[in-house]
Amino acid sequence: QVQVVESGGGLVQAGGSLRLSCAASGSILRNTGTGWYRQAPGKQREWVAGVSRFGSTNYADSVKGRFTISRDTAKNTVSLQMDNLKPEDTAVYYCNTYPNFLNWGQGTQVTVSS
Repeated sequence: QVQVVESGGGLVQAGGSLRLSCAASGSILRNTGTGWYRQAPGKQREWVAGVSRFGSTNYADSVKGRFTISRDTAKNTVSLQMDNLKPEDTAVYYCNTYPNFLNWGQGTQVTVSS
C-alpha cells in the first residue's frame, strides 16, 4: 500500500529555516491534494498547509507568511519551506494526501530552540 515518507526535520534556532519533503511511491502526489500537519507534545495533530491538485495553496494562520508549500511534479514530492521558525513550531511534522488519506508516515521531528 502507498505510504508517505517525510524527511528534512532537525534542530534549528529561532529565526532559522528548514525545508521538509514529502515523498510517496508512484505518481500519487501529482494527482491529488497534499497537506502538511504537525503534532506537538501533549497536543492534537493540526493542519498546517495544503496544496490542491490544481496548485492552489492554503495555510493555517499561525504559519501564514512564514511557511511555503510547493509541489515538484518532476520529483513527485511536496515540500514545506519553513522560515522564521519559532519555538512554538516545535512538533513532529507529517504529510498526507486529501481528500483520500493514505496511511500516516513516521513524521519528521522539528525542534526550534529559543
